[in-house]
Amino acid sequence: MAFIYSKTGQFDKQLVEAREALRLDPTDGANYGNLVDSYLDLGCLNEALAVAREAQARKMDTPDLHLVLYLVAFTENDAAGMARQTEWAMGKPGTEGAMLYFESDTAGYSGELVKANELTQRAIFSAMQAGEKETAAGYGAEAALREALFGISAKAERGARAALHLSSGRDVEGAVGMAVAISGYRVKAQMLASALATDYPKDTLVQLNYLPTIYAAIDLDEDDPTKAIAELQSALPYEFGSPAEFVDLVLYPAYIRGEAYLAAHQGQQAAAEFQKIIDHPGAVQNEPIGALAHLGLARAYALEAKTAQGAEAQNETTKACAAYTEFFALWQHADPDIPILREAKSEFVKIK
Repeated sequence: MAFIYSKTGQFDKQLVEAREALRLDPTDGANYGNLVDSYLDLGCLNEALAVAREAQARKMDTPDLHLVLYLVAFTENDAAGMARQTEWAMGKPGTEGAMLYFESDTAGYSGELVKANELTQRAIFSAMQAGEKETAAGYGAEAALREALFGISAKAERGARAALHLSSGRDVEGAVGMAVAISGYRVKAQMLASALATDYPKDTLVQLNYLPTIYAAIDLDEDDPTKAIAELQSALPYEFGSPAEFVDLVLYPAYIRGEAYLAAHQGQQAAAEFQKIIDHPGAVQNEPIGALAHLGLARAYALEAKTAQGAEAQNETTKACAAYTEFFALWQHADPDIPILREAKSEFVKIK
């Protein structure tokens, strides 16, 4: 039940069930990992660390616990803590690939795309060596989505094809569908969406998370933000959930909704969506939209500044500059040729 509530984004209920599972069986290390994850999703880092220390004191040292501790360390900006967990995972089949995937997302969060892609390839290789073909494909699909978000459309499409070559599973098709839709490959995105809709007609997370997000991204590419916003209404109850089994894709509907509001010139509404992502770092973790949300927020404030007057316009401009600065701080080590970074720098020069 805790796992199901996690996938549907019902974190309070997840915590209740995770606590009960541990009470019923305190000898199962996985129950500790699930409880740590529950606290992390809620942003309760002190509680998460306390449970983790208790597990380790009781010799309940499981791979899942180390993976969750890596994410706790990331959320606390604890580079040494992340390094310790990564070192522990190396050489352990299955766990090594998952940790390398986390490392790739951390690099991507900072805009270090070359490093992120190298780590993704290592994660894919490690997963394949462990006989986890579907997991390897999931890592590739998420990397394609990252390329799409950064504005590298052709490379995103190539990565999407490579992931589908490994597997056409539900989560691979879902992540790839989002990647190609964001990248402007509408026909391919529509084909994948149709396949998902047909193959999983009663799957809640397919019908009310993956599909609305894919369709909305297609609508945006067709310059119809109003339709995109309407499409995403059905995703609201589930957008805090992570539909995929092997990778984390939390709040992607909110991110695309924010982009749609920007396209519709509704800055205040866009800001609320991006702020939603920023306000939940324990749930979003090291997904690239965690950093990109700051850029989205800056663009939303800049949009509001254009329609405001006098002191209000200056206030919105000041907020936009602060959000741009925060994004640039997060991407201070980013590869300089990433399209979305070049766009952000150009925008910032114009509003200063």
